[in-house]
Amino acid sequence: MPSILHLDLDAFYASVEQLDDPALRGKPVIVGGTSGRGVVCAASYEARRFGVRSAMPTVEARRRCPEGVFLPPRFPRYEELSRTVFGVYRRYTPLVEPLSLDEAFLDVTRSRALHGEPEHIARRVKSEVRDGTGLTVSAGVADCKMAAKIASDLGKPDGLVAVPPGTTAAFLAPLPVSRLWGVGKVTEQALRALGVATIGELARFPEQVLVERFGSQGAHMRALAAGIDPRPVIPDEGAHSVGAEDTFERDLPGAEALLPQLLDQSVRVARRLREAGLRGRVVTLKVKFADFEQVTRRSTLPHPTDDAGEIYRAIQADLGRAGIDRPVRLTGVTVSGFGEEEAAPGQLGLFGAAPADDPGEARIRRDALNAALDALADRYGEGSVKPATLLERTPETLRPAIQWPKRGGKGGAG
Repeated sequence: MPSILHLDLDAFYASVEQLDDPALRGKPVIVGGTSGRGVVCAASYEARRFGVRSAMPTVEARRRCPEGVFLPPRFPRYEELSRTVFGVYRRYTPLVEPLSLDEAFLDVTRSRALHGEPEHIARRVKSEVRDGTGLTVSAGVADCKMAAKIASDLGKPDGLVAVPPGTTAAFLAPLPVSRLWGVGKVTEQALRALGVATIGELARFPEQVLVERFGSQGAHMRALAAGIDPRPVIPDEGAHSVGAEDTFERDLPGAEALLPQLLDQSVRVARRLREAGLRGRVVTLKVKFADFEQVTRRSTLPHPTDDAGEIYRAIQADLGRAGIDRPVRLTGVTVSGFGEEEAAPGQLGLFGAAPADDPGEARIRRDALNAALDALADRYGEGSVKPATLLERTPETLRPAIQWPKRGGKGGAG
């Protein structure tokens, strides 16, 4: 039977701020955009007592918690600690599926012979994370992903909830249906209208009625309610995409104003690709206008890359096809298409003919340069080395929505 852990750092961004500044400990700390357009990235448990939650508008958070300490996010610091924590996870299993900087699934089924029973592994992980970083992590242990996720949520903060093998359905039965994945407010209201309030009631409800009311989602919800969740833990080396996006402090007018932002995003994405050992051929630009209309443009490179310059040149071409005719509130850069083959010999590259010198030699030099830049960033911190065009750039962004190599998992700063 599978042994799955769900591990979630407690109020991650806010906890990091309290860790780095002891004067903030015990105070309601709220991390996020500090302007009128901002949203909450994370709230300490002291702030949550006032009803402050992630994704809440900052204006509403200030109304609910006027004594709160509002701080802008420091994503390089959060990434640094996240790498340390995920390093702990990988000591116990290579099967680690990141959902965000602070959340992951681990499959420890084959780790039991070496490291002991799953609950013991979870306790060791919690202890090592606390000793190594000063942060706390909540853990759920179960025989499927959904139950492990729900268990860790029930144990927050700094808890460990284990669901014994074979008892998943009984564990889920008394919980409200809103705990199930995919059951939002609208679906919950529709289920309650059918007389279904708990997961156990959903598991016993006639499947045909659920399918008639919700389509295929009805059968899926009923299976989850019965503790049937065969989805495997998929490690990050099989990632679908790596990207970064930013919502700007103020809307930016015209393509020219977007170029420094897109260059910065290309640099961040390239570094994350190299950290993950990935190269991709498909480069995607995402643009959201001030009126919230969104467009995407995509191009395919002649060969896989993890180089910021190549990514940025592709993004510039995408931008020219995006029709930037009004102010923009958000842009994003994503690279995908990992493991795709090189273009056939003689195929013309996206940006014209190949350089006169040996392209293989040019790639070797570029890789050596990127390795040197990564080493400097590792030693002196993110942002210590950047393109000259970004050196005098004033901060325009509200909050980078950092995206780890992903497969569609739900993220958060819980």
